Amino acid sequence: MRIGVGTDHGGFVLKETVVRVLAEAGHDVTDFGTHEETPTDYPDPARAVGEAVASGEVERGVLLCGSGVGVCVAANKVRGVRACVCHDTYSARQGVEHDAMNVLCLGGRIVGTELAGELVRAFLSGEFTGEERHRRRLEKVLKIEGGA
Repeated sequence: MRIGVGTDHGGFVLKETVVRVLAEAGHDVTDFGTHEETPTDYPDPARAVGEAVASGEVERGVLLCGSGVGVCVAANKVRGVRACVCHDTYSARQGVEHDAMNVLCLGGRIVGTELAGELVRAFLSGEFTGEERHRRRLEKVLKIEGGA
């Protein structure tokens, strides 16, 4: 799977673990930065990864900042992105299965390296079920996104 990864300075250290876990699992990783631990505005990597997901350049994204919240808020402004902060494996998998989540957001100051690996693996193991109730709910979300 093609995965885009992006971070601000608050998630920079954890990004190394995320990229390693993805590469070890055989995924094609595109690193949208930041590439150094200097202050970076979280909307920049969130937009880059979000646009890559929305355009199909990558299939899913993983974003990191200090809490995961900033990148989540910013990424969800990109049409076609369904980003969620997940700090437990159930939500990371279930968000994909039921809600068609396509961007996982993590807090680099909240999640340790072991849990980050588990969260990324759970996120990538999920597939949207396509069950009628989930499709119906997703259509409602997409109508909200489109302004209808």
